[in-house]
Amino acid sequence: MLILLPPSEGKQPAATQTPFHAENLSFSALTDARLTMMAALAEASGGDDAHSVLGVGESLAHELERNRRLDNEPAAPAHTIYTGVLYEALGYEVLSPAARRAADESIVVVSALWGAVGFADAIPAYRLSMSVKLPAPAGAPIGRLASWWKPRLKPVLDERAADKLVIDCRSSTYAAAWAPPAGTSVTAGVVQVRNGQRKVVSHFAKHTRGQLIRHLLTRPGPAPATPDELLAAARERWEAELTPGTARKPHQLTIVLPEDHSFARTSEGTP
Repeated sequence: MLILLPPSEGKQPAATQTPFHAENLSFSALTDARLTMMAALAEASGGDDAHSVLGVGESLAHELERNRRLDNEPAAPAHTIYTGVLYEALGYEVLSPAARRAADESIVVVSALWGAVGFADAIPAYRLSMSVKLPAPAGAPIGRLASWWKPRLKPVLDERAADKLVIDCRSSTYAAAWAPPAGTSVTAGVVQVRNGQRKVVSHFAKHTRGQLIRHLLTRPGPAPATPDELLAAARERWEAELTPGTARKPHQLTIVLPEDHSFARTSEGTP
């Protein structure tokens, strides 16, 4: 299986002094594109309108400064740099060695800066959202990052996804950068029953997606290879439904949380 994640908005700076080398990241065909994006980000982060262009507040000036020196920033595995609700619920640091290997092999993070990285790839912390428009270092606009990355990601991720079930946990902003084959991909949605009606949950959907990924990595037996097998795996823990896809639209897995569900509840050692 291939699990697609969005990056977290906030990043935890590397706690090591490991140097960053862009050429060591997965998907080496993206190296030149990454270097172009790093240069564009460094230039934009040093401009008078940097806060406006990058959509960050004045309190994050230190993150813009870090954007300008990524070549000299320490790097750490992506699963330690990306933080937030989904990553906390996934709980990589408390997984068994076998589950960690499965995570490293199956999880790809789609990124505005790197295009796509493996879960174990060593990256520095940075600040850049896929919704940003960037000018290129030479003056030609890069424009919307999802549109810029789309033709560059397609060949490498098409190859990575070949003959695999793709479990897509990205937000719409990051999903716009690459569309996996509809017939073998499943998006993951979450609803909760409230006053007898199903309501879409947004922030806490990230938590449940993280729990879903954790469950897929830790459950016994082979990983799901089809949408129906994914549904069966999800039903081991939740009420879940599968809406079949079409020639252009992926399947939709919906996890249905009961009305009394508490997102503060601890399960399997994670929030």
